[in-house]
Amino acid sequence: MDRSTRPAGAASPVTEQRNPRTVDIDVLPTLEVLRLLNYEDASVPVAVEKVLPVLADLVDAAAGRVRRGGRLHYFGAGTSGRIAVLDAAELPPTFGVDRNFATAHLAGGEEAIRSAVENAEDDRGAGRGAASTLSSEDIAIGVSASGSAPYVAAALEHAGELGALTALVSSNPAAALGQLVDYHLAADTGPEALTGSTRLKAGTAAKLMLNGLSTALMVRLGRTYSNMMVDMVATNQKLRHRLVRILVQATGADEQDCRRALAEAGDDVKVALVMMLSSSTAPAAKQALLGAGGQARAALAALGSVPAGSAGGSMAAKA
Repeated sequence: MDRSTRPAGAASPVTEQRNPRTVDIDVLPTLEVLRLLNYEDASVPVAVEKVLPVLADLVDAAAGRVRRGGRLHYFGAGTSGRIAVLDAAELPPTFGVDRNFATAHLAGGEEAIRSAVENAEDDRGAGRGAASTLSSEDIAIGVSASGSAPYVAAALEHAGELGALTALVSSNPAAALGQLVDYHLAADTGPEALTGSTRLKAGTAAKLMLNGLSTALMVRLGRTYSNMMVDMVATNQKLRHRLVRILVQATGADEQDCRRALAEAGDDVKVALVMMLSSSTAPAAKQALLGAGGQARAALAALGSVPAGSAGGSMAAKA
């Protein structure tokens, strides 16, 4: 929905409007209820696709900040905040970043992860306080379905005052706060199947946008090789098996050789990968990665081994 069709001062955000397609949901058979919900859910990726150009610009800007020492901060309330907590929590084990790389600030604190905390999202002081530790290199991402949660608004306003990069993830293109941030990712998911229940489409859209943001950011920062996670930390036996499988898939070597290389690399799968693809030693691979800023392809090029751009080609390449 274009801004011109909904003025910023409209009485209620689109996420709070009544959905004419689901007015009889309470009298339908269960299968029809589920079909209605599924039909509404199917519109979410389409809405998210429309914000991808803005998301791409945000990722590139965020990558520049991170390379200069910046960190990622999410600010949210309710469902939106819990989704942000999930994204922040999964980055360290998935991509090997420091535990403090991404912080999710949830209105109401840790208690609000499991239970609703009354009036927490209206606390502007708490939002401003949550943003008070940010630096000018940090990235502040507000997550609010309506784009109007006072906690989120105050956090983003203060983050902007401190010089941080600011963005709003919402499902309300007309959110006034969108005019005050550097980037507004507004996936227009429309009215919910249950009026105002933004844990449905708006929540799904927020999850997709944060998935895209954090994953693309990790790709830009060299935390992947091809489509494999090569900075993953093996915190259990299942993940250790996955590291070996990554090496087998990336190099074509047998499992025994991959286990040996991984041991020589001190369980650092990226070092083992560069070692095996360049036929170099662990110290040489580590040094090449250091000089390449952690980018595996650049390290391989520095060692005189340049692998093919991809094994199977991308959607874009085949289009």
